[in-house]
Amino acid sequence: MSEYSACVHWQRHPDETFTDNRYSRGHEWCFDGGVNVPASSSPHVVPLPYSIESHVDPEEAFVASLASCHMLVFLSIAAKRRFAVDRYEDQAVGIMEKNPEGRLSITRVTLRPAVTFSGERRPTREQLETMHHQAHRDCFIANSVKTDVVTEIVDP
Repeated sequence: MSEYSACVHWQRHPDETFTDNRYSRGHEWCFDGGVNVPASSSPHVVPLPYSIESHVDPEEAFVASLASCHMLVFLSIAAKRRFAVDRYEDQAVGIMEKNPEGRLSITRVTLRPAVTFSGERRPTREQLETMHHQAHRDCFIANSVKTDVVTEIVDP
């Protein structure tokens, strides 16, 4: 068993009333390695200026964590199969809508990995699809959520 932690810090600005719902949603995520990430609610959820568009929002972080986990598992699989990966890029997209229970939810995340290989051994399309299927099956973030996670392989 492993344990993971994050510190989330928010503080009201002195000039904000708060009870009028007009306060900054800007906050900070602090991780054990010393990285601090400026975060905020999504401007799609809380309008500007109370959200901070340049900060990471939880919805983006959710999509990124799924895409990142898939990539890391995929890279491990490719290395074990002796395929040299030079580049991996994923323009992942999450869709927020009402779920079957009528509550807002990120119901679908589409991963669009474009992988560039080099060397003499390069996977066939079938091998590439198999590796992505295995990466999805073994991604513990994807295994932890109800969201449909779909992979659409992109040719680089």
